[in-house]
Amino acid sequence: MTPTMCPYLAATAAFAAGKDTPRDFLERCLADLESWEPKIGAFVALNLAGARAAADAASKRWRDGTPRSPIDGMPVGIKDIIETVDMPTEQGSPLFVGCATQRDAASVAALREAGAVVVGKTVTTEFASTTPRGTRNPWDTSRTPGGSSSGSAAAVAVGAVSAALGTQVIGSIIRPSSYCGCYGFRPTVGAINRGGSYDYLSQSTTGPLAATLADAWQVAYEIAIRAGGDPGFPGLMGPPQAPAAQMPRRLAFIETSGWPLASPGAKHAIEDALERLAAAGVELRTRDNDARVAAVEDAVAEARKRSNGINAWEGRWPLNTYRERDASKLSEAALGRLKQAEAMTIEEYRGLIAERAHARRLYAELGADMPATISLSAPAAAPVGIGWTGEPACTVHTSYLGIPSISLPRLRDESLPLGLQVAGFEHRDADAFAAAGWIESVLR
Repeated sequence: MTPTMCPYLAATAAFAAGKDTPRDFLERCLADLESWEPKIGAFVALNLAGARAAADAASKRWRDGTPRSPIDGMPVGIKDIIETVDMPTEQGSPLFVGCATQRDAASVAALREAGAVVVGKTVTTEFASTTPRGTRNPWDTSRTPGGSSSGSAAAVAVGAVSAALGTQVIGSIIRPSSYCGCYGFRPTVGAINRGGSYDYLSQSTTGPLAATLADAWQVAYEIAIRAGGDPGFPGLMGPPQAPAAQMPRRLAFIETSGWPLASPGAKHAIEDALERLAAAGVELRTRDNDARVAAVEDAVAEARKRSNGINAWEGRWPLNTYRERDASKLSEAALGRLKQAEAMTIEEYRGLIAERAHARRLYAELGADMPATISLSAPAAAPVGIGWTGEPACTVHTSYLGIPSISLPRLRDESLPLGLQVAGFEHRDADAFAAAGWIESVLR
């Protein structure tokens, strides 16, 4: 079988006309879930009775002409580090099997208020980090779906849900979106309220993986207008529907530290895309013709190493308490991060965040005359093997810089999905979406 996504917003006109219902839409998604789930293992928990009841209520609202929002009735998945009142939140860890917090995270509460239908909890790696939990790539089940939003990407790719929440602190929205062939949106850091989500690191953010660009924007928007951003942040800013596609006058191509690792097929795919964008009239800036781009690439060359240090220090708690509880239930990777944190000093951490602030200032200078930069979402198609989540070198700079990024499933490598990454500027998520919409129209 070939994975097929289930866009939601495109179906709502039929709901309003009485030709279809959210309940019938849900049942089509659940048929895909039943067919695919034994092969890919995208979910760790399901609440189908609750989903059907919510879809029935949404169907009545559409029939009465009173939908709560454009996503009223949309089937969604929730990454299993984000709390749900009706299902456990296990964080991909044996330590938390069956752990029920009896509340919804801010993002989940907002989705329910908007009428979204929560189908289940999607598989995450241990503590949304590096150790995978068995989900397989639906395009080739011998390959990784990426991480840590592995279940969310796989579930969207096969049409089990129209969108799913993910989180990203290194590359955990963009990379699995690239590998599984769906759309991924990592908003500006702080743009989506992370209350009740166990991704409290300073580079992390919550964002949707979705069947279309429009669906991704709408999910993020509906959360933001109900729950806002993290405390002290203005929240996602932009129009009530996906920003209209707009041709950018100029874009910068960022090679990233993943460029030397890119496969020949991936390099050919992005080079062809750049040629098509240039032919359509966009001025492309690179490190070879713009000193600012070169300065940014130099500043983010060590983004992965520095991010690992930042994340280790910030994750010392609660890992140290988990070790005291039962170290045998922690992976070697988790214990390694804790060991790294305990060997660090606060002065080292302060130095890392000072370097990060410098890189962010350099990148912001590019925003004076362009809406976005572009790069590969991953250096190649999903690698074979489910014992790791793939190479994050193409995505880590966006997390390090705290900027919005979008993965468009418009490239191919080995006849498998590969994303083109459109990265914007702080709190200018809507500008990045407008550019991404136009880029997609050129590459479609």
